[in-house]
Amino acid sequence: MIETERIRHLNDRRVTAGAGFVLYWMQAAQRAIDNQALSHAALEADRLGLPLEVLFVLADYPAATVPHYRWMLGGLRECSSTLRDAGIGFSIVRGDPLAMVTNAAIGAAMVVCDRSPSGWSVRLRASLAASLDIPVVEVDGESVVPEAVASSRQEWSARTFRGRISGAVDVYATTPPLPVPVPRRAAGTAGMAGDDKLFSAYDSPMAHAYSGDRSPLQSFAAVSGTSAALVLLERFVLERLDRYDADRNDPTKDGTSGLSPYLHFGQLSPVAVIRAAKTAGGPGYPAFAEQVVVRRELCRNYARWHPLDVDSWEGIPSWSRSTLEAAARDRRAYVYTRANFEASLTHDAYWNAPQEQLVRTGTIHNYMRMYWGKMMLAWSASPREAFETAVYLNDRYALDGRDPNGWAGVAWCFGLHDRPWPPRPVFGTVRAMAASGLRRKFDADGYAATWAPDHLPKSALESTIP
Repeated sequence: MIETERIRHLNDRRVTAGAGFVLYWMQAAQRAIDNQALSHAALEADRLGLPLEVLFVLADYPAATVPHYRWMLGGLRECSSTLRDAGIGFSIVRGDPLAMVTNAAIGAAMVVCDRSPSGWSVRLRASLAASLDIPVVEVDGESVVPEAVASSRQEWSARTFRGRISGAVDVYATTPPLPVPVPRRAAGTAGMAGDDKLFSAYDSPMAHAYSGDRSPLQSFAAVSGTSAALVLLERFVLERLDRYDADRNDPTKDGTSGLSPYLHFGQLSPVAVIRAAKTAGGPGYPAFAEQVVVRRELCRNYARWHPLDVDSWEGIPSWSRSTLEAAARDRRAYVYTRANFEASLTHDAYWNAPQEQLVRTGTIHNYMRMYWGKMMLAWSASPREAFETAVYLNDRYALDGRDPNGWAGVAWCFGLHDRPWPPRPVFGTVRAMAASGLRRKFDADGYAATWAPDHLPKSALESTIP
């Protein structure tokens, strides 16, 4: 059974007699196992004596690029095969999500969908629920602690949020795994009218969208799909979890889990991640649980209460906006444009390195992401321009971009989930960072050499920022 606190009815419609199937609109949870929404849809299908059909709508997502779609569809192809082998219909279509789901729901008893706090997704599900004459139910399977339990308000810091959910984490971390459901009534071989050719829709090389666009050069080393995610999770738990707290802030070490892209695309359940880590235990578990539950779900809380401005300047706290705007006329040591940042054309080898890592691999080490964002604030013509540049680069190049974690991570660099600090030029009372702090924590020169841009000599490592 799925915890009732994960389930929310979006309208008050009743199941229509004579319906032919239950429809699960898959969006955020692109996996066949440990998928609470899928399992709930299968239970409803069995209760009604109906087959289960799954629909995925390939749509134009803001800021997503060909490499992102290509990686996502590789995992989705695996998911579709698993579902079909279990007697569940799977169809992939392309178009406007509201129109496609509305059309697919003709003849359905009900629609089950994934919970996501992102504003466009919330509005889409609300429109669907209002337009259909059948029940529309959302299931929160992308949080360890369901949003309905975690907090009923916007949380202002990890400290306050941690206190609210600390007792619940162990409860949800010990729930049993959800296998691939096998409905009692199998779907027909034809299923709905989908197009499997869409799995290969982005296989062709992409063109540059504009001068300076580097996304066509991206090639992600990580293999997509749930199978690859589970292998990576097992390897992390066995080999690196014990040293997670000691190694996670050193980008020269392989100290993190590498699971963020799989969580972003829903190819791996966050409940499965925390369950595996808790089962293993050890000295690294508390720090890992802090990141994968407290910090990650604090970001989802931020998105929940900022559905319209989660990725905009207006979404950050008023105190930080005020102090940054008051310091906007302070003299900057350097001023760079978005094009300069995108091309890794700054004076600072320590900043260029994470930007190169982002472009080449689709990821930035989390500690370096903070420096990356803070220095854009220091070297942009205005704080708003810095914020918008950081969001743009993260969404366009990060494999796990376009996500509450990424948006909140950028916003943290501008004061979100933080407190005022002693005032400094340019930063006001927002927390500052400096290259000297990097050198104290790890081999910053070694990291910069590893990711030195091709247009700069690898020997040019000395940062001019104190």
